[in-house]
Order: sequence, then C-alpha cells, then structure tokens
Amino acid sequence: MINKFVNTVGEALADTADGATVLIGGFGTAGIPDELIDGLIAQGARDLTIVNNNAGNAEQGLAALLKAARVRKIICSFPRQADSYVFDGLYRSGKLELELVPQGNLAERIRAAGAGIGGFFTPTGYGTELAKNADGSPKETRQINGRMYVYETPIHADLALIKAERGDRWGNLTYRKAARNFGPVMAMAARKTVATVHEQVELGEMDPETVVTPGIFVHAVVKIDRVATQAGGIRA
Repeated sequence: MINKFVNTVGEALADTADGATVLIGGFGTAGIPDELIDGLIAQGARDLTIVNNNAGNAEQGLAALLKAARVRKIICSFPRQADSYVFDGLYRSGKLELELVPQGNLAERIRAAGAGIGGFFTPTGYGTELAKNADGSPKETRQINGRMYVYETPIHADLALIKAERGDRWGNLTYRKAARNFGPVMAMAARKTVATVHEQVELGEMDPETVVTPGIFVHAVVKIDRVATQAGGIRA
C-alpha cells in the first residue's frame, strides 16, 4: 500500500546530503515551509545551494538557515527586504554567494527543469549584468523576430521543500491561496520532494480536478498542526 506520510520532519529529511541544491517554496512569508527549514537545520546538511524567491526575513525560516551557516549559495530574485539583515551581513562579508535571477526567469528555469526542457531564450536581462555567467562570461544570445534574447538554463535540485494545505497518502496536494506560489513547479524540478500539510484526507476524498500537485512528484508528506498568529488568524 502506497503511503507517503511519514511521522516526523526528521525522518523525511534524514538523507539530505552536504552540498545539496534545495528548492524552498514561498513568496515573502507566504507559503514558507518553516517546519521543514527548521528540520533541515536540525538535520545538519552543509554547503547547501538554496533556491527561493527571497533571502529570508529577520531570523526565522530561511534566515535561520542562513544564520546557521549551512548555505554556500543562494539563487533568488529579491534578496533584500527591510529585515533581511542576516543575508546582508553574510553577503557583504563574502560568506554567501548570490545568483540574482529575475522572478519570471526564476520560475521558468525551475519549470523547465521539471518539464525536461534543456533551456530557453528570454528577453529579460538582455543588455544587463544578468546576461553574464557566474564567471563573468556572456551568456548565449539570439535575435528572434527582431528582438534580442538571452539563453537561460534549468534549475534542477536534489530536494524541494514545499508547504501545502491538504494531502492524501499518495501525495496528491492542494494549496491555500497565495501559499501555492512556487510549490507546484518546485515539486516537479527536484529528485525528492517533501511537503507539509495541515489536513490529511483519505484517498479519493480529493476531487482529482482540484489536485494541483499530483502525488507522482511527491516523495514524503508530514502533517503539521496549524499555527495561530498573535493577531488571531492563521499563518498561511
């Protein structure tokens, strides 16, 4: 019997290797899989490459992972916010490598990995510093219908950590509103996907038409109790 639910976050992340590339869902603070990030800190993997839209807030979640000195490189679109001081300090001191990727390109590079696409041309970034490789060499460019495009490569990962709302034992997932963000494409782009859910439902209880991430892309699911905020609401 297929049952992808595991009892603990630690069990789900036990085989994470040093040097792994990890996709972490979330857009700002919406849909951040905090429990999985905390579990990754406890698990101890080091020299990680992290892919996320942002670079952490204050000292929780992704920022806590950075502060624990577990990350060698971060690939993101918006590394700086008012409270991104952990990232700022590490980057300015040369302890953290940054690859800055425009948000649309980031989403498409992840999607391309999941779809088996070898790369794609985009006009975004042409003529800027973002049209260069990490070593400073220019990326491939091409003129298409009179417009210049830059060649971008997929972002494949060893592990994806995502936060969903509901799931069944096959790993089929749905999300809560904006918490969905990068989760579906990240699940497709990683060799292993671990998801948290707040609601565990019986097989067949989810309408197939409402399933956003099919279980074929999910390897482990952990049920997490919903956390109330100080304002009396719930954390997305």
